[in-house]
Amino acid sequence: IMVGGDGTMQIADEVARTGLRVIGVPKTIDRDVVGTWTTFGFDTAVANATDAIDKLHTTAEAHQRLFTVEVMGRDTGWIALYSGISGGAHMIAIPEFPYDIDVFARHIQRREEDGHRYHILVCSEGARPKGGEAVKSERTGRYSGIAEQLAAELSERTGKESRSVALGHVIRGGAPTTFDRVLGLRFGSAAVSALSRGESGVMVAFNPPGFRSIPLSEVANRIARVTPDEHALATARNLGISFGV
Repeated sequence: IMVGGDGTMQIADEVARTGLRVIGVPKTIDRDVVGTWTTFGFDTAVANATDAIDKLHTTAEAHQRLFTVEVMGRDTGWIALYSGISGGAHMIAIPEFPYDIDVFARHIQRREEDGHRYHILVCSEGARPKGGEAVKSERTGRYSGIAEQLAAELSERTGKESRSVALGHVIRGGAPTTFDRVLGLRFGSAAVSALSRGESGVMVAFNPPGFRSIPLSEVANRIARVTPDEHALATARNLGISFGV
């Protein structure tokens, strides 16, 4: 039984092709494994990020500042999308939809005109502007620094004092949520059941309300991205959240 994210599922598929019996179990905070409604770890990461965003509302409102909050998500924006919605963010930037900085600036200006004096933007570490590239650390080469860049650019355009926060690995830790605890146990049970049925070369996928087995070959080398028809996007837009597009 191989437990992990999209990279692990790719390796699991390769191992299965050698003839060894393999069952894959999707576990990642990124929720980017195809074929499964969600992965265990995602809910906990979103809860941790939401808790931090909740706390930032207090200081942002008290000092009437713009805060940009960077969360994990190199290739996909699931964590930023869900934590942004649940944390009451006013703007969200994700890799799937390159943003226009001027659209964000106008959104802030409209909010100011409506009497709102603080603003929170949640961004995935892999978010990038239209026609541009994601920000990488010069020291490590990893995605990092988009929140700082957004804060500086939006301050320049709006005159709003800004601060940036990179949550980083802190959202990966801590005690799992009740949902993730139960989901993880259900995934484990489904994996053992698949083995007992003689299955191999499959990943157990959560297809509410239950589980199903799908070939690892359909999962390997693919990433589940936020698509334009994602229901959470419609929810965010109905709440007045801007994606900078």
